Amino acid sequence: METMTASPSSVKPTRSHYSGVCHGTVGELFQGPYIDGNTPQIAIISLPVRRYSWAHYSLFPDSEGGGLEDRSRCLRAIDLFLQRHGVSLPAGRWCFATDLLRGKGMASSTADIVATIRCLDAIFGTQSADIIPAILKEIERSDSVFLQTHALYLSGVQKIVARLPFNPSFQVCFIDEGNVIDTEAMGERLLAHYTAKAAAYASVLEEIVGAFARGDALAIAGCATRSAILGQDVLPKQSLEPMLARQTEFGADGLVVAHTGSLIGYLFRSSPEVQRVGELSAFFLELGYQCQCTQSGF
Repeated sequence: METMTASPSSVKPTRSHYSGVCHGTVGELFQGPYIDGNTPQIAIISLPVRRYSWAHYSLFPDSEGGGLEDRSRCLRAIDLFLQRHGVSLPAGRWCFATDLLRGKGMASSTADIVATIRCLDAIFGTQSADIIPAILKEIERSDSVFLQTHALYLSGVQKIVARLPFNPSFQVCFIDEGNVIDTEAMGERLLAHYTAKAAAYASVLEEIVGAFARGDALAIAGCATRSAILGQDVLPKQSLEPMLARQTEFGADGLVVAHTGSLIGYLFRSSPEVQRVGELSAFFLELGYQCQCTQSGF
């Protein structure tokens, strides 16, 4: 499928380069079941972090397009955007950059799509925030990275159940256990697991929503730990047990995992001192992994 060709009346560019950006995640503070009507859905509360994907479009009058060869989902998003707004692109070329690991649980694919749509908004002077979920629904099971607030979000139907205005800030020290997970392929397996553990997940969900309501970051971290432990029965993290055993020693407030990815990390309400990060890095090295650290929140 090719991107629509240029139309002189579609846009009157004021500069040669346009960009869009979207943050990613380090997994989820919660992932579990939610009944939407009579249908079970996968509900998530993502952990947004200050790592990003960028989409850039540079205008070149004689360009035949390009830059989307390995980004079929972004190409699909462009086509859907152009159809919905009734415009077509001036001649130019796309390029992308990202801080986000692919297939690991950092919402890299969704962040690429959202960054692309935001770049298109910059080109055309449009506002597409309200139609992003509809575009995503036609492309993939997605994350809520298009929002600038935490939310309880149904990833399969791209529906916001509740916005969670409290913005807890955690220093996240995490590792990548190395697996690449196909999120789409996990849907039925996850729902079967959630059915078997429905009561336990309902308890965690009620508690974490209450913790957001009262602004209790420590309780949120505790719920993230419980959600991670529950997820061991379906997509286990080999580092979870040794990390739980050392959590108090390192002064961490909780654990977070990418429930359908390969990331696992500690949550700290206060940034650990550099000596503590060194000790933590040595522990992760014993497990066979390189420590990474980033800041969560908006």
